Amino acid sequence: MEFKKEDGNTLYYKTYLKSPDAPWVTFIHGVGGSSIIWFKQIRDFSKHFNVVVVDLRGHGRSRDLFEAYMGSRYTFEDVSRDVLEVMDYLGIKKSHFVGISLGTILIRVIAEMQPHRVESMVLAGAITRLNFRSRFLVWVAKVFRPVLPFMWLYRLFARILMPSRRHKESRYLFIRDARKIYQREINRWFKLLRDVNPLLRYHGEKNPPIPTLYMMGDEDHLFLNPVKELVENNEMATLKTVPQSGHVCNVDQPVFFNRHAIDFIKQTS
Repeated sequence: MEFKKEDGNTLYYKTYLKSPDAPWVTFIHGVGGSSIIWFKQIRDFSKHFNVVVVDLRGHGRSRDLFEAYMGSRYTFEDVSRDVLEVMDYLGIKKSHFVGISLGTILIRVIAEMQPHRVESMVLAGAITRLNFRSRFLVWVAKVFRPVLPFMWLYRLFARILMPSRRHKESRYLFIRDARKIYQREINRWFKLLRDVNPLLRYHGEKNPPIPTLYMMGDEDHLFLNPVKELVENNEMATLKTVPQSGHVCNVDQPVFFNRHAIDFIKQTS
């Protein structure tokens, strides 16, 4: 289904309805992906909740929205507002949110913009701070993006983020969806990374009073330790480490992920 924005452009979304009284869960994917990343969650979650998945601007079946914004620069607030506009269109007053990777930052931005609409947050593969290795990757992208083919860099990042043989399916999905995106679109999202560190510092200092479950793969070597430190100082947050899993833990271990995420949302509903 498509939602037509006030400026005439459209965003793709899909809903899975359980009942009019059931809580809503909104899924937000990461950069370079699409709502397909949640294919191992939809069936289990839709048994308990109303579910909506959104393809962010320039991604998946919202790909053509890119051309409408060729002359403007993205901000995290702009992209987060897209999600809120879809919720408004569907009449969703509040929702639980589940995000992966950079999608977790968008959920945190939504929680700052309209906290009354966020019942709980499940943040998987959460990016809460850039350590030396992740900052180095951002530097590599900035330096070599003008001279190297985009997919070379993307495959390199996928291999660094998900190095194990157990992460093969996650890497495949990561790379497959990226092939469908305009290179100029990815360049615009890479530019967003310049705003990541100040935003993450702000989020680290100001924790919203919203129940939060961090789900991190035990092999997520770039982002697990910063989440451990954050949770120690946030009484509203808990961490569930997903065994034998990398950055995209919802794909690596879907049974474990679904069970704990669904139980958490039920407890906070």
